[in-house]
Amino acid sequence: SFSVKYYSLNTLIIGSGAASLNAAVSLHSMNQKDILIVTTKWGAGTSNNAGSDKQTYYKLSLCGREPDSVKAMAQDLFNGRCMHGDIALCEAQGSVQSFIKLVNLGVPFPHDKYGSWAGYKTDNDPKARATSAGPYTSKMMFRVLSDEVKKRKIKVLDNHHFVEQLTDRDKTKVIGAIAIDTKIKDPTKAFVLINAVNIILGTGGPGDIYAESVYPLSQTGSIGIAFRAGATGQNLTESQFGIASLKFRWNLSGSYQQVIPRYISTDIRERDEKEFLHDHFHDYKALTKAIFLKGYQWPFDPAKVSGSGSSLIDLLVYKEKEVKGRRVFIDFRRNVSWKGKDIFLPGELDPEVTNYLAGSGSMQTTPVERLISMNSPAVELYREHGIDLASEPVEIGICAQHNNGGLKGNIWWESDLKHLFPVGEVNGSHGVYRPGGSALNSGQVGGSRAAEFISRRYNQPALERDQFIEFSKDNIYPILELSDYWLSSGKKNLNKKTLSEIRQRMSGAGSIIRYRQKVSEASAEASLLYKNIKERVSASSTKELAECFRISDNCLTHFIYLEAIKAYIEKNGRSRGSYIITQNDDLELPGISSAIDLCMYDRDAESNILEVSFRKGKVAISIEKVREIPFQNLWFEKVWKDYLEDNYIES
Repeated sequence: SFSVKYYSLNTLIIGSGAASLNAAVSLHSMNQKDILIVTTKWGAGTSNNAGSDKQTYYKLSLCGREPDSVKAMAQDLFNGRCMHGDIALCEAQGSVQSFIKLVNLGVPFPHDKYGSWAGYKTDNDPKARATSAGPYTSKMMFRVLSDEVKKRKIKVLDNHHFVEQLTDRDKTKVIGAIAIDTKIKDPTKAFVLINAVNIILGTGGPGDIYAESVYPLSQTGSIGIAFRAGATGQNLTESQFGIASLKFRWNLSGSYQQVIPRYISTDIRERDEKEFLHDHFHDYKALTKAIFLKGYQWPFDPAKVSGSGSSLIDLLVYKEKEVKGRRVFIDFRRNVSWKGKDIFLPGELDPEVTNYLAGSGSMQTTPVERLISMNSPAVELYREHGIDLASEPVEIGICAQHNNGGLKGNIWWESDLKHLFPVGEVNGSHGVYRPGGSALNSGQVGGSRAAEFISRRYNQPALERDQFIEFSKDNIYPILELSDYWLSSGKKNLNKKTLSEIRQRMSGAGSIIRYRQKVSEASAEASLLYKNIKERVSASSTKELAECFRISDNCLTHFIYLEAIKAYIEKNGRSRGSYIITQNDDLELPGISSAIDLCMYDRDAESNILEVSFRKGKVAISIEKVREIPFQNLWFEKVWKDYLEDNYIES
């Protein structure tokens, strides 16, 4: 038998990343203080544990002579394809408010003596809207929001693993959740039952389902739980992948590439060293420019492969590792060699490369010297993690980094499962392409808008306890029965093996190369594993019990993601975003660049949004027409009247 701790409140916030914490602070400032944050581990999410050489926050341009507007920013977000126009408008309009809020809380975004926040261009950005507080921008966001949560004395349940969303009987809305308190040794006394009017879900992307991942190890995600509860996903096919270090998980973008390091591969024992890029670039200028461009064209993109494009490098790294079985490294100690010579040749560089390096004062002899000159914190970052770029190469892979898709949400970030508000990466607001840094903006805007809707429309008290138990018992009892089975099964623990199987399958079929046949086979294998997941894992402690639920969630997640990829392929979707779809099982190079069948957005599955739901044990696929950017009637008297009469908040 199980004893269960009980809470009752208006809004449950699950996760402790920047999006969740902003939602909590926003709600509290809007006078809804009956809230609770539940998190597996405080500060363990991507916000507090990820970055890049210069981590970007994307917002409306706020200085300089070049004109910008909310409509222009919304259009640029919308132009990334398969993003709803009204969501793009909300993200653009909310960007200034969210940015200034972070500035006022203490994030040190740089400005000049006139107070102008300077910007730069990031990927898929025509307007230099990007800004940065350094390699740890999102970490700084987490810290200032965390301080604000503590200052406001918002209640937090740390070390609580979220295992189930509770819904009404018709699965039309959420009414609460179940968690496991992993600090309690006796698993029969570790369950926590939470009665809540609303759930703000900010548990991040599905970082735990890939073998090669640059998500922090602590970032596991929980989107499968939302699928099981009845929420719909969208754009799940659109993950981003890029070159990252493996020993220390970090994106090797920006200045790490712009200083033109050399790429080498070795056998499994680090012998037989080879610079493997050379055979696929016609001269020194083309090779060095491709490496340089990898800095701000960091995510793999099939449209940037041909013509010695920067993404050809990703393909060559992938082939070296996955096809040839070799290990791949980036080496900052020595220059790219050409015709047998290890030498830096400034006179033979592309003018774009020369101008950038010279303008940065970074024309030193070796890549590491150039990196120290251009961005010394980038070198120090690796040194802090036990890696000296001046004395050793960095092992790399093509790693999953971000999912542009996620759960479906409306302009207030409410799911089609009512009263559930996915914010941050778990919300699938982005399309195929997005400007770098727009995810940080989206998480802040989404959290604020969810809080505003809840404070104005869903501000009622929670259900009475007996009514809540009656409505949710069909959810609660199966969880307890499953827990009892895992705890008493006495089976050999196959948890690690099962999790490894999930990760290998997802990275094998759902990474940058997606073989039609392999995806179909992987989806069938994932379905079978999920049907048998109860028998594949077991527990003898509270932490192992939480692990069983996590693996079960990951299993469903990878099955649904593979089903989405399979459906896109079956509907004649072509290569786009950060992946190539091919029938070619051995990935012959060269020649792959000319053989890539690029998406032309002239088919339903390509030009619109692929939605996926999981109901009664089955996956359902549908195509949702993309909503255009709405026309706004901004006549002031009308807007003022609607605002005063509280008519502007509608889903």
